[in-house]
Amino acid sequence: MTERSDNSAPTDGELMQRVQAGELALMGVLFERHHQRMFNFFLRLTGNRQVAEDLVQECFLRMLRFRSTFRADGSYRAWMYQIGRNLSTDHFRKHSREVLSDDEEALDDVSDEPLPLEELESSERVHLVRRALMELPPDKREVLVLSRFELLRYAEIANLLDTTVGAIKVRVHRAVKELRTTYQRLARETSP
Repeated sequence: MTERSDNSAPTDGELMQRVQAGELALMGVLFERHHQRMFNFFLRLTGNRQVAEDLVQECFLRMLRFRSTFRADGSYRAWMYQIGRNLSTDHFRKHSREVLSDDEEALDDVSDEPLPLEELESSERVHLVRRALMELPPDKREVLVLSRFELLRYAEIANLLDTTVGAIKVRVHRAVKELRTTYQRLARETSP
């Protein structure tokens, strides 16, 4: 761990270690730092604002409940996404028969950083990309969200999904290819 001046804020890992030691109120600091990121993660996976909000709340409750599983030598961010991923997997398993929402207002709420897909010139293109993303199977949507929106490295995603970096590269490539095909189909369908 690197030394810091006394005025610098504790890292996420340091805060989580203190939460593990019994300073449970510090979970609020972690929530403030990361709730928007997790909301965006869940919103991109589900396409539903209310579901995303519920999953964020449940995610932070699980982090508190399973705080003993955080390893001081590990990445807080990777641990957080692992809990979020497990939660979204549980959600999709329970609601597998429900059709994902095409809640355009909810998808417009995704913000926190400029993202590659949001740099598209036309709002119609952005809309079509979002629709195409929601049409992908959950596993393909997940690897795209983690790699392209949450900007996790392939090694981090491989660790989360308990696979190899090579397998993640293949999965991301296939997901991008399917996203492109779906986008093109939607663009043809909406063309005059």
